Amino acid sequence: GCRRQLQRARGLCLAAALCVLALALVSDASPTPVSLLGINYGRVGNNLPPPQAALPLLQGLGIARVRLYDPEPGVLRAFAKTGIELYVGVPDQCLAAVAEPAGATSWLKDSILRYLPDTKIVALTVGNEVLTGNDTALTRNLLPAMESLHGALAAANLDKQIAVTTAHNLGVLGTSYPPSAGAFRKDLLQYLCPILDFHAKTGSPFLVNAYPYFAYSDDPKGIHLDYALLEPSNPGVPDANTGLHYPNLLVAQVDAAYHAISAANSAAARVVEIRISETGWPSAGDANEKAATPESAARYNSNVMRLVAEWKGTPLKPNVPLRVYVFALFNENMKPGPASERNYGLFKPDSTPVYPLTYKPAHGDFTPGGNSTGGDNDYYDISAASREPTVSSALFSVSCSCLH
Repeated sequence: GCRRQLQRARGLCLAAALCVLALALVSDASPTPVSLLGINYGRVGNNLPPPQAALPLLQGLGIARVRLYDPEPGVLRAFAKTGIELYVGVPDQCLAAVAEPAGATSWLKDSILRYLPDTKIVALTVGNEVLTGNDTALTRNLLPAMESLHGALAAANLDKQIAVTTAHNLGVLGTSYPPSAGAFRKDLLQYLCPILDFHAKTGSPFLVNAYPYFAYSDDPKGIHLDYALLEPSNPGVPDANTGLHYPNLLVAQVDAAYHAISAANSAAARVVEIRISETGWPSAGDANEKAATPESAARYNSNVMRLVAEWKGTPLKPNVPLRVYVFALFNENMKPGPASERNYGLFKPDSTPVYPLTYKPAHGDFTPGGNSTGGDNDYYDISAASREPTVSSALFSVSCSCLH
């Protein structure tokens, strides 16, 4: 049904070998500021535009990385010959099948290989937040599925081109404050330690879905709103154990995860990179979701984009630039849960912006039309992304023929 439906002794020697292996994936070599920012393209809605409508919005935002949650054929075809790098999800319901080598080979053939090389797929994300989902079968199948898919990619000589990873909810952390005390939940160590070994051996990133919004919503009296919104003017919070200063909650969350990795698997910690697979702020919510406002959403996502464009790392890993996927491209009206779940989009289904989002790109960053910014007074208004581009870009040489 799945095939048819969705066509840690870790010594210094090991650490040295892992350092070499961690550089193996060529798809992420020599990153530029524009390449560090991505966006999640979810489609849990009955009023969303066709995937072709996403292309001018991405071009207007200067985003060339997209995360998809499944290998929908029409979407993969729409991204053909655009140069946009895709993270493609392996849905939870497919994990049992792809945990077997034969199933992984079959799924890869039906769902991925047929779209290469025109569609630039650079990673497979196996399941989403599996370890915090309370499904023991999914949890047991997660690593075998990752290993089988990596093996199938290697058999097709694609393991250096397409990474295999999975995205974790920050709920995998049992302790996250201060960041230096970051530690995984003890009950999940039996799963996370071998997963970290897998990342170290294959060079794939450790993905986290990090939402300062939830932390603030749970403790609005203990967390300053500007700290959660990544405002540069906020004085930040020190970590007394390390002497490091945290300017915002997002980098504190990432470093808590780095400390957790180090505590769980010291060899892997030397080489495994954390990337933010989801982060965002809802623009609306239920009556009790008072932090979900368009003003806060605009401030948060603007600051995320600014932070990524600065090409800086976290206080713990200052030389590892943050790679972030904003959540999300569109509001999705069929998502279950509180109203906030349906209001994370930068755009409405009619492709108009949900709120006026502005940010100042770093010098040399990508702006619509492929031009570099000319000075500190330059800014980009998200509302421009909903207008038809007037300047062609080599990044988006999309013709009608490759969209059908």
